[in-house]
Amino acid sequence: MDQGQTPTELSSETAHPCKGISETLFSSDPCTEQLPPDTAFGWVVVLGSALNMMFSFGIISTFGVYLQHYKLVEFPAASTSLLSWIGTLQYAATCFFGIAVGVLCERIDTRSVSLLGSLMAGLGLVVASFCNSPWKLLLTQGLLNGFGASFLYITAIALPPQWFHRYRGVAAGIATAGAGVGGVWLSFATSAMITQLSRAWALRITGLLVIGICGPAGLLMRLRVRPAKRDKVVDLAVLCNKRFALLFFAALFGSSGYYIPFYFMPTYSEVVLGKQGRYGANIAAIMNGAGVVSRICVGILGDRLGSLNMLCVSTLASCLSILVLWLPFSSLATFLAAAVIFGFFSGAIVSLIPVVAANVFGTKRLPSIIGLIMIAYTISALIASPTAGAMLDKYGHG
Repeated sequence: MDQGQTPTELSSETAHPCKGISETLFSSDPCTEQLPPDTAFGWVVVLGSALNMMFSFGIISTFGVYLQHYKLVEFPAASTSLLSWIGTLQYAATCFFGIAVGVLCERIDTRSVSLLGSLMAGLGLVVASFCNSPWKLLLTQGLLNGFGASFLYITAIALPPQWFHRYRGVAAGIATAGAGVGGVWLSFATSAMITQLSRAWALRITGLLVIGICGPAGLLMRLRVRPAKRDKVVDLAVLCNKRFALLFFAALFGSSGYYIPFYFMPTYSEVVLGKQGRYGANIAAIMNGAGVVSRICVGILGDRLGSLNMLCVSTLASCLSILVLWLPFSSLATFLAAAVIFGFFSGAIVSLIPVVAANVFGTKRLPSIIGLIMIAYTISALIASPTAGAMLDKYGHG
């Protein structure tokens, strides 16, 4: 079957089946589309997606290790707010360019999109390795790497739901678990490379890995359903859809605090708890490791109990882990508990958003729909982490 060709022997599905009580918030007159095939090749796409997630959001999740080094070793005179902008711009660029990448995925070969992303994301890190000031790192490790990562991320998160119906949540969970797996081993590897080699070589080696692994993985990133040529490039009418508005604001508020613990917990462990060496990298790895388990488990539960139900539970639990366990106390036990619980439930948020979008809007325009949702992520990224950094500069970690 050629890329983008719709199978002809498949029955139809409702574009937004109601699973669970909360799914009824999004229900409307059903429109039908052909069922995803649930065939073996779908799992090949999931493998490619997991590798892309590993070197896009997985790298973003390890920025806390770099931030700890920048603040305490390389740029101690720079403000925490300024240094946090490197990771903020990296994440925001990944999300901001998502709508353009979503359109590209619907118009050209998704394998070419993924390959282009691997080259730009890897180049951004390699060039950053030669930079010795925060503002240069903003442009390279932040903007250029984030721009390339958007190509990897959108293909990784939008393609698996197209290939599945019965196992859609599981497939999305496994694909996004790649980010958690990457966050675990990259946290340890980055810390070790910074200590044993240098920050420059840590960026250099990571950038070359992005090109060497995501480049070939891009060959697996095949689109199943392509919109007809007569379809609009971006269907802006969806912006007036109340179901989209609810999902958009859920993504906006749900993602606002997502990366604050990932960025600042490693530094907190040294400044407040007095933990030295690679303890900060251990915290980042713990949160990412918990996210690996949650993405798969919650994906399975989402297929049975409703993806929107699980999204609500995961968002609430992530919030409570910070408000109840981390902020009121300064003990190691509650800090570790908050890291594990937040890592577990926040990881589920990443995997469930595209599943909810696929259940609500169908899969034919899923890449561009997710691209529009990325605007919410961009807004939250540009506000949340810099604000947290400024508050730390003013009030400290205590």
